[in-house]
Amino acid sequence: MGRPRALVAVVAGALLLAGCGSGPSQVGSAVIVGDRSVSLDQVQSMIDQAVREQPYAQKLAREHKLDLLGREIVRQTVLHELTLRAAQQEGLVADQAKIAGLAAREDTTPVTDAGQGDQVAVTQIVSKLRDRNETASDVVLEMQLARKYLPKLSVGADYVGISATSATDPAARARAFDLAKQFAADPAKIQATIQQAGQEAQQAQQTGMPGPGGFSDAGMTELFGAAQYLSLAQTPLFGSAANSVVAFQARMPAKPDWYVFVVHSRGTDKAVPADQEAQQPTDQQLTSIGTRLLQPYLAGAGLRVNPRYGVWDVVGMNLAPNQDATKGTVLPLRGAAPAQQ
Repeated sequence: MGRPRALVAVVAGALLLAGCGSGPSQVGSAVIVGDRSVSLDQVQSMIDQAVREQPYAQKLAREHKLDLLGREIVRQTVLHELTLRAAQQEGLVADQAKIAGLAAREDTTPVTDAGQGDQVAVTQIVSKLRDRNETASDVVLEMQLARKYLPKLSVGADYVGISATSATDPAARARAFDLAKQFAADPAKIQATIQQAGQEAQQAQQTGMPGPGGFSDAGMTELFGAAQYLSLAQTPLFGSAANSVVAFQARMPAKPDWYVFVVHSRGTDKAVPADQEAQQPTDQQLTSIGTRLLQPYLAGAGLRVNPRYGVWDVVGMNLAPNQDATKGTVLPLRGAAPAQQ
């Protein structure tokens, strides 16, 4: 059996141009990114191929979880298109030798149940449905994007931490979302709340018990350099524009607490003064940081996702089944001038 067509070919073949300047039609589309569209039929065709060829996909079919494959196909489509946009704007050209090297190392064996979990498995499956050179090119370009900005990328932010009893603590999540909305709607509340959070965090360290506000951490006007905080550099703290409020679980998987950041500045053009040395990123970290640096390109992409695949989760840079399943939120500060990414 021949190699499946490249995802980009699938996308290009699905163009539904309605007319000059009008863009593609939503009718029959699974996802639209700019002037490109993938149809519902094409996503279903890829799912059918996965079930024919991949044992883990057959497992998902038996468990009625093929929606996971559909969302992953849409996710990789979106990230591929954003990668192309970023490369064009940044003047990046993928190193063909590196692409060939990555493609040659691709594991071509079928995806079986090796205890890796559904999310890892569906990522592996959809990657195998794509042309291996295209997949490798995306990785190489994301790593180049990360290398370009990592030494000079910084964020200035205030923040509070909210205690969580587990990774899925619904009360902590609701508290973080509510606080993010309050900060975004009324920036005058930020300073007093952070001061209260700081006092509670100190008391919590001494007593081992959270205070009445449930705060576990706080900081004012902190400057974070991406090269010094590689884990945070993979999060929406570094992908969001200045004058944003961002809520997510910033220290996962080590700690489930929720954090609400108020991003006051985002710099990309000068080295960051730091009291600690820059860390040496792994290739996996570079790829993840590169994916995060695609976030600013969403604003001009005209992204539209068919509701059957859920909603785009900007915090996770992924599809979520619904708004209640997103990994956080990003909101603009009320009254602040729009920031340039």
